[in-house]
Amino acid sequence: MTTPDTQRPRPGFDILRTALRRNVGAMTWGTVLMGMYQAGETAFPIALGLIVEHTMRDRSLGSLALSIAALAVIITTVSLSWRFGMRVLQKANTTEAHRWRVQVAACGLQPVARDVDLKSGEVLTIATEDADQTADIIEVVPLMVSSLVAVLVAAVALGLADVRLGLLVIVGTVAILSILSVLSKRTGSSTREQQARVARAGAKVADLITGLRPLHGFGGNHAAFLSYRKVSTEAKHQAITVARVNGAYAGTALALNAILAAAVTLTAGWLAFDGQITIGQLVMAVGLAQFIIEPLKLFADMPKYVMIARASAERMALVLAAPPVTTPGPERPAAGGDLEIDCVRYGPLRDLKFQVPAGEFVAIAVYQPRAAAELASILAVNVPPDAYEGVVRVSGQEIADLSIEAVREHMLVNPYDGEIFAGTLRTNIDPSGTSRMVPEAVEASMLTDVVALHREGLDYGVRDRGANLSGGQRQRLSLARALAADTDVLVLHDPTTAVDAVTEQLIARNIAKLRRGRTTIAITSSPALLDAADRVLVLDDGVITAEDTHRNLLATDEHYCLAVAR
Repeated sequence: MTTPDTQRPRPGFDILRTALRRNVGAMTWGTVLMGMYQAGETAFPIALGLIVEHTMRDRSLGSLALSIAALAVIITTVSLSWRFGMRVLQKANTTEAHRWRVQVAACGLQPVARDVDLKSGEVLTIATEDADQTADIIEVVPLMVSSLVAVLVAAVALGLADVRLGLLVIVGTVAILSILSVLSKRTGSSTREQQARVARAGAKVADLITGLRPLHGFGGNHAAFLSYRKVSTEAKHQAITVARVNGAYAGTALALNAILAAAVTLTAGWLAFDGQITIGQLVMAVGLAQFIIEPLKLFADMPKYVMIARASAERMALVLAAPPVTTPGPERPAAGGDLEIDCVRYGPLRDLKFQVPAGEFVAIAVYQPRAAAELASILAVNVPPDAYEGVVRVSGQEIADLSIEAVREHMLVNPYDGEIFAGTLRTNIDPSGTSRMVPEAVEASMLTDVVALHREGLDYGVRDRGANLSGGQRQRLSLARALAADTDVLVLHDPTTAVDAVTEQLIARNIAKLRRGRTTIAITSSPALLDAADRVLVLDDGVITAEDTHRNLLATDEHYCLAVAR
């Protein structure tokens, strides 16, 4: 009895089928043109055989001129059909690869994470190499069909000369493909393993780039490099294995094709010697035996490329077919900026409960860094609502009932390690180009000295990850971007850890001034931000243990004083 799992097509197969279906037009034209190319190539030795036959029989200059004209037509057809056929197929291939790259990237950038055990480096490899190899199926199928056309034309032409020659080509082709189909399975499995190991190496690189600075800080860079060397060496060894398998496959294909060509040549020679075929037919048979090696080699290589494309499609399916971690609601937050955390339990947070009315500036002093990170993740909806106990309400509505895009438009959570992108200061502050608060955000974040330092001002070029900026400049640039967004609720997680005390004091006052009347939450241990806030919540051991102004807490809570005083 067939189970439902076996009845359902595999996602990798669905991806290949989709790629083929939406490129039917290009593949049809490509198949026709490449078929003309292969037919023209096959016609060339046939024409030579006929020329020899008629020249020896008629010895006419008119026949010779007609034969030369026919050869010119064949050569022109071969040249033009190859050029335009490959142009059509390569354009479709490139376009299809781009579509899959965009689709995989879109899955990676969706507000709801996919339930897949892949790191960013692995997703990057899938979006590049696997997308390209999957799209190769657009070229593989037409080339396979056109190669089959060439083999069939050659078999028919040889069969007309002598049935045994035609049968020899057909039987030999079937035998070659049967042998190579077995080898292609080994190629596919080896390629899948290589792709997985390369993806793991890519993920390790991404992790190292992200954590390079802290690794240097506590001296862990050597161990990290050894870890990368291990996974990269595994990828290298697997690549060598794949190269050996591919080499064995190519060598076997070439040897079998050469054996078939030799068999056709020897058989034709024996038939001509025995007087069963003419000299012209012998010339044709020898020419076809030499020519048939190329389409047979191309035809024999196709199963390998199909297996590679299938392996890549199955890896893409890991991302594209993976279900979302959670299903968000359809609603949007109501106007207003109040936020409520009601008995949330997650990781180090236990029965966390507090409320921030609209328009208030609240600072949360968290004694355990992990608790601060988990709270920020929950508010950023990086943690699905069903992954924790309790309820988060935004403007009186449960976050589980709201669209994640709408939540993030309404409430911005700015992480302490906000990414800086290649571009300019302006494009980093206002990526959409629609904010009207860029000057105010620059001033409030104390980014004015960076702008004034360069002749280009806000158009000063920024390298990827802010490589040409200091740590404090990157942090202030990230803060300026958060302030320029001007959302109803703004959550800042340690926004001033990389700036000096004087600048931190000015930034704290500027944030309080700029965000007056709008809900602002700062998860921080900065005395300046704690002092600028309307009130301070103390989060210790997963619960709120104290609530007052910063100065009152300094005067009455010794533990708080020791934790935040500098």
